[in-house]
Amino acid sequence: MQHRIIVLGAGYTGAVAAGRLARRLHADDVAITLVNAEPDFVERVRMHQLAAGQDLRPRPFSEMFAGTGVELRLAKVTGIDVDTRTVTVTDAHGAQELTYDSLVYALGSGWNTQGVPGTAEHAHDIAGRPGALRLRERLAGLDSGAPVVVVGGGLTGLEAATEIAEARPDLDVALAARGTLGDWLSPKGRAHVRKVCAGLGITVHENTAVTGVEADHVTTADGVSVPAAVTVWTTGFAVHPIAEATTLEVNGTGQIVVDGTMRSVSHPDVYAIGDAAMAMGPGDKPLRMSCASGTPSAWQAADSIAARLTGGKLPAMPLRYFNQCISLGRRDGLIQYVTADDRSVRAALTGRFAALYKELVCKGAAWGVVNPMLGMPTRGRRLTRDGSGTTQAVHESA
Repeated sequence: MQHRIIVLGAGYTGAVAAGRLARRLHADDVAITLVNAEPDFVERVRMHQLAAGQDLRPRPFSEMFAGTGVELRLAKVTGIDVDTRTVTVTDAHGAQELTYDSLVYALGSGWNTQGVPGTAEHAHDIAGRPGALRLRERLAGLDSGAPVVVVGGGLTGLEAATEIAEARPDLDVALAARGTLGDWLSPKGRAHVRKVCAGLGITVHENTAVTGVEADHVTTADGVSVPAAVTVWTTGFAVHPIAEATTLEVNGTGQIVVDGTMRSVSHPDVYAIGDAAMAMGPGDKPLRMSCASGTPSAWQAADSIAARLTGGKLPAMPLRYFNQCISLGRRDGLIQYVTADDRSVRAALTGRFAALYKELVCKGAAWGVVNPMLGMPTRGRRLTRDGSGTTQAVHESA
């Protein structure tokens, strides 16, 4: 009887985990099902490019997983019962229950309105392809001189504001940041971000909290009304709510609490990766929601599952940071080097070379989904079950 592994979500982390498991384990011994609502892989790190009018290369899962043994199930996850080990999915034919022996939860995150009035009704998001496409259509219909306000001064906000301003120099683009612009960056990084924003004509509202969104303006905490024909909301991400509705142990934001192998601390047959996981990194600090921590967490989970099922040695993947890569339009960028626990250091790379570096990172992330073993040779390890139901390795097969 095959060991049934279900992976929920096919973003960077889920797709990498599914592909890596398929290469680590022998196809005769496992049945790997990848559940995702869309048939194509979405390069989430490029959603600001899509919104600004650029066309992205299609990446159908049917091609990415051809010949791997991974079964793609196009459906929406509507329920999970971790006590009965079942997942409810819904597609055009209705609802169906899937049963698993091991579950990899990679449903990720979406945009977070922070409960600000009017945001859900009037603002746009770029947390996923549907939102980015809606914003793309809205921006394309704007007349010259129309005001666009990007709310949020983090990585996503900086990338969105600069991308839109570069693609549409005829628009009046503004960026509203709760703190000072780039306050987490090094002095060199902050200075470069200011220079780029000024060069692109972006109006920066610092120390500005937006407390309301209307169809034609946003309102700040001090009562100022800022004109906005389009408001782009980029103030962070919220995790998918399904985990919080289960008996899994989650933290205050709904992330699944995991150990160093990305295994749930409450349900050992469940692994959580990427934005869905509350994992600790260097300095005993939680890993932030990012591709930089998500992909290594997928490697860790896949290798840990394979090791436990085959009696191998558990991996010790270092979950740490090296840099933050920020695109500032297509011709400029910032590579901010950081400590292992994500604190900025003095060193930073700026300008055209930084933009090329960021582009290589984005291309590398997509390549890593198709090549989850990073080009290293692999052997699918065999599984068997003894009389007690314990899974053990018996031999390896190429």
